[in-house]
Amino acid sequence: MPTNTPKDVKTDAYVLRRTNYGEADRILNLITPEGKVSAIAKGVRKPLSKLAGSVELLTLFEANLHFGKSDLAILTGARMQRYYANIVKDYTRMTMASVFLKEINRAAEHVENPELFEILDKCLFGLDSGYPGDLVYAWFFLNLKRAMGEQLNLYMDVNGVKLEEDKKYIWDGMEMAFQPKEDGEYEADFVKVLRLMVSADLEVVFRIKDIEKYLPGTLEIVKTL
Repeated sequence: MPTNTPKDVKTDAYVLRRTNYGEADRILNLITPEGKVSAIAKGVRKPLSKLAGSVELLTLFEANLHFGKSDLAILTGARMQRYYANIVKDYTRMTMASVFLKEINRAAEHVENPELFEILDKCLFGLDSGYPGDLVYAWFFLNLKRAMGEQLNLYMDVNGVKLEEDKKYIWDGMEMAFQPKEDGEYEADFVKVLRLMVSADLEVVFRIKDIEKYLPGTLEIVKTL
């Protein structure tokens, strides 16, 4: 959150991590459209706390934050906007969502980019809506890499030559670019899909015809990032 933030702010937020503090409080790491915020939710662990239901993991909520002299903001109010109940019911998707939270939490320590919130928001919505898990996973890491300023080269090969329609390629993880090879596994259609993966919304990519046939190769590239 910028240092010139007003003392009282209302913003959307997700809890990335929470730590019990004292007898009834909790310290929350939040991701907001403005960046990462550490806040204390006072009395949130009390049975009748008005904050408790809105600040669970995998919940989008509207947060009222007060910024004073402390490094910790104070969460003075919270209103649930969306709870991803379908993710919680599925162990595989729950595990994937947990990875997303940890990765966004870590990335937000190094970069201030409003896209971090957007990436998490779109991926949690996708998991909850039944999008293929492999698609959401691949889209998440490709776009997280981009948001952190480490763009994949999807237009030039490792030699600086423009990728061609009639050539085959292999992926060079060190160079984060394709390398031409006669028996390569990646062709022009795959490259086009990969470009869309890092330039279009998850919902748009989900609607690509036969998208699932491109996912195994995409996941192999994601493993090298």
